Amino acid sequence: MSKYLKDRAFTDYVHQKLAVPLIYKPLNWTEVKLRKDYAKYIDMMDGIDYVFRNGDDIMSVQERFREKKYENFSDFTIRYRRDSNKVEDRHESEYYKMKAHYFTYGIIDSAKTECDEATSFVKYAIIDLKRVYEKLDLKAIYISDNKENKCKIIEGNRIECPVKYNTDGSSSFFPIDITFLVQLWGEEMLVAQKGFL
Repeated sequence: MSKYLKDRAFTDYVHQKLAVPLIYKPLNWTEVKLRKDYAKYIDMMDGIDYVFRNGDDIMSVQERFREKKYENFSDFTIRYRRDSNKVEDRHESEYYKMKAHYFTYGIIDSAKTECDEATSFVKYAIIDLKRVYEKLDLKAIYISDNKENKCKIIEGNRIECPVKYNTDGSSSFFPIDITFLVQLWGEEMLVAQKGFL
């Protein structure tokens, strides 16, 4: 099985067994069942993994889950570029196409290889991406290939986020520190959270 399929299987498992009952149900978010071809299309073209409904409100969501060994990190990550991809129009990754309203980021209480033993999240956050996009457009969140390891607050009111490279050379990503989002712009940057603040 390819690494992607294993990652997809992990994400799907955590979504169904943990995220739906522990994150979305308390918010009264009900998952909208989409046609498989449409779900695949919005994932590839718009970076949307799931769509939820709460009354008349529709919420589109990008999800990413991590295993317990990442519990000391306070950021969520967005895939940035895939420059080694042989297909040139696939070099720009999630960051360039993402249109989801929210980003759900969670760290489970087990190792990835033992995710069937996970019972909860050590931490999770639903980030309001509309507000993040606004900060990116204003350069209040700034992506920099500065060889740093973590985000930092610069000039007292901006977040500088480093570009990080996966060790296998497949892609790059950048972290955004969730605590910095709240510190600079308030808890309205999040819909819900556990363990980050």
